[in-house]
Amino acid sequence: MAVDQLLAVTEEVGTALAERRPVVALESSLITNAPSVDAALAIEKAVRDGGAVPATIGILDGRLLVGIDAEQIERLRTTPGVPKVSARDIGPVLAGGGAGATTVAGTIVIAERAGIPVFATAGIGGVHRRAQQTFDISPDLLQFTRTRITVVSGGAKSILDARLTAEYLETAGVPVLGYGTDRLPAFYARATDVPVHRVDDVRQAARTVRAHWEVNGGGTVLLTTPVAEEDALDAVVVETAIEQALAEADAAGVAGNAVSPFLMKAVSRATEGRTAKAGRSLLLSTATLAGELSVALSALAEAEAEAGRPAGERA
Repeated sequence: MAVDQLLAVTEEVGTALAERRPVVALESSLITNAPSVDAALAIEKAVRDGGAVPATIGILDGRLLVGIDAEQIERLRTTPGVPKVSARDIGPVLAGGGAGATTVAGTIVIAERAGIPVFATAGIGGVHRRAQQTFDISPDLLQFTRTRITVVSGGAKSILDARLTAEYLETAGVPVLGYGTDRLPAFYARATDVPVHRVDDVRQAARTVRAHWEVNGGGTVLLTTPVAEEDALDAVVVETAIEQALAEADAAGVAGNAVSPFLMKAVSRATEGRTAKAGRSLLLSTATLAGELSVALSALAEAEAEAGRPAGERA
């Protein structure tokens, strides 16, 4: 197999991929806002707790990093002006030879290139509130139609429009699974009123993913999981805070890219800062579930390979 000159793969991740062992991709966009490397390392540990090898993805020195060590995490965290890199930004950042912290869309592009079938994140992007007027839709959703991967998350971020996001995903043919739930999780809150396909264990989820790829040839499968009950926020409190913040944003002339952080700060204030705990809880739980799913997918692939071998070649 030819060496991909754009990829800088760590020895641990490269060995795991070569041996077809479970690997989970992680985004690096969170690193740029983290107070230390500890948060990134905690998420990687959660993946290991699920039985897989973590591969945090980013861009440094004109290479696509697949697996990042502590020194590289520190560079991304402390280098001034490191941009967040979505799918469309990868080319310019690579050509410029600089650094980049990948978002959901940017990460899954690189993960697929490296051969990693599972990605974990706390929350995906989606259709923004009032998108009927603004056309503000996250590139994550379009990228899901182009990338063969399983994304494990706590649903779309709470400040987004869950129902419109679900409608977009349905139109795009992206299956949405609920791990132990038949309702789409709501990021900080445990559920919306949007129905999803329920799966009750990772083996069922893995079989569903493989069946979708077998029939459709590719595309992303979303596996959603609710935030832990003890860390969840009250859905009514969150929704009320967002509605009030939208009215305040209108009155203050807040628009465009400034709306999302404005809404997030409003929810944090309304919940007395509990959003940080809920977000961290989701980061860790989705990482562990992604590790477990990757293990199940690897086991399925091994079983299929074993079944296809002549009897004399079977172990």
